[in-house]
Amino acid sequence: MTSDSAPTDTARVESAMRRALSLATHGPAVGANPQVGCVLLAPSGEIVAEGWHRGAGSDHAEVDALAQLPDARGLTAVVTLEPCNHTGRTGPCAQALIEAGVARVVYAIDDPNPVAGGGADRLRAAGVEVLGGVLADEAAELLLPWLTSMRLGRPWVTVKWASSLDGRAAAADGSSQWITGTASRQHVHEQRAAHDAIAVGTGTVLADDPSLTARGDGGELLPHQPVPVVFGATPVPETARLRQHPAGLIELAHRDLAAGLAELDAREIRRLFVEGGPTLASAFIRAGLVDEVLIYLAPMLLGGPRTALDDVGVTTMSEALGLSIRRIDTLGNDLLVVARPTAGGH
Repeated sequence: MTSDSAPTDTARVESAMRRALSLATHGPAVGANPQVGCVLLAPSGEIVAEGWHRGAGSDHAEVDALAQLPDARGLTAVVTLEPCNHTGRTGPCAQALIEAGVARVVYAIDDPNPVAGGGADRLRAAGVEVLGGVLADEAAELLLPWLTSMRLGRPWVTVKWASSLDGRAAAADGSSQWITGTASRQHVHEQRAAHDAIAVGTGTVLADDPSLTARGDGGELLPHQPVPVVFGATPVPETARLRQHPAGLIELAHRDLAAGLAELDAREIRRLFVEGGPTLASAFIRAGLVDEVLIYLAPMLLGGPRTALDDVGVTTMSEALGLSIRRIDTLGNDLLVVARPTAGGH
């Protein structure tokens, strides 16, 4: 934690930051912009206004909170991300806080976006007291996909597969519907809706003709639909269901994963859900381009050659790709294992 002066009440500031983090989650997890929350504190420590960012083009969290009050002079703004210093669809939040007469700004993490960063310095230059690094770890976990995208210049990549307990994605004859139960399949739809885009290879498109929509329990389209992305040189057939997808279609027309991710980043896609077959999933893992894996495990044994993954570049135990298990959930009779590559992994 760094500060121009020590906080007068650390517990009060941290409590306000936790409230701001909670507010941030009201905003959309998808889209180009991060989830951000803000609370305004009176000198007594009372919360007098709250705000959060509701999506691209809408007021940022700080401005949303300021709009709740006729006068913000002398208040403390507690915000989960360094106030921006950039004029885009909206004006710079740092300047809005200065013009409102806010006396102190407390934030969790620096903005890594080179276009928007620098708000803290602008505030200090205007005589505003600035305190950074409050609950930085909690804020970083909330914003991890967005922060990763900013840092690496590519989307956060989630790779999903479903398999039997012995790691098979299909029976020996190729049949695979349904390995997992209805609860797991619905969870997959929810994960689709939590990502900006969903990737498959041309092999999956030609073999399965998937729709790749995100649907609710009743089969209805969920409010957010991930745009389908197809890796591979073979064009998507004109009659394919993907051509009727409500979010459109991105055909990358190659299998260069790094180049494809750069193209998606240029389209401001921050979260990519990889739902292709073993070939595409294995290629992402082999290339070291995976940030999180979702493994849906069904309580059955299939045996045979149809494994959930192909070659991932491991030839001996010393090359095994380590994973850190984040959680294990029960979905009906299935298990969901959520894991991330360990630091220093492939």
